[in-house]
Amino acid sequence: MEIKIGVQHTPREIVLESGQSAEEVERAVAEALAAENKLLSLVDERGRKVLVPASRIAYVEIGESAARRVGFGTL
Repeated sequence: MEIKIGVQHTPREIVLESGQSAEEVERAVAEALAAENKLLSLVDERGRKVLVPASRIAYVEIGESAARRVGFGTL
């Protein structure tokens, strides 16, 4: 699952591939926004943890990962 996180006052977004379901990611975002510690914590496919302060989250886009096309025959 591909997750894109827009961060306020930052020109680039955070993009990661995660094995979590869309419901799990949505629940984690909602809990981070409502919790006292205000920290969003997600884990990517390689086991790396991504931490984002909830007060700086502009948006979170949750979508299916697309197969990467390589070469001229994939037009």
